[in-house]
Amino acid sequence: MPPGPAAMPAGAAIQNRGYDMVANYLPILMFIMIGVVVGVVTLIAGRVVGPHRPDSEKDSPYECGFEAFEDSRMKFDVRYYLVAILFIIFDLEIAFLFPWAVALDGMATTGFVAMAIFLGVLVIGFIYEWKKGALEWE
Repeated sequence: MPPGPAAMPAGAAIQNRGYDMVANYLPILMFIMIGVVVGVVTLIAGRVVGPHRPDSEKDSPYECGFEAFEDSRMKFDVRYYLVAILFIIFDLEIAFLFPWAVALDGMATTGFVAMAIFLGVLVIGFIYEWKKGALEWE
């Protein structure tokens, strides 16, 4: 049986607490190390085992199917960025619905009312942006 706190010196209790903290984080550290090792091993295996035969057809542009005909630093219309920001905002707000839906059984009426208010504000914001024309592309 380990000695109680009264029998331990003051520094031993602090060291024991530090050991407990390290023991709690050890599985996470091991998981990260295994993930890094698996990632590196698969990259190396793909490089070693995979064929490497470059030619001009493989090195040609493949995203749009043709060579670039304008400057890659051309300016985009501000509406593009506005729609992108609005999409991110609404997408992140909708992401709050998933944990709420999972915990809905354990929540009281207060949780339901709070989410109804949240969705109401979200819908009002969406209608406002729609009426302002922020979602119109042309």
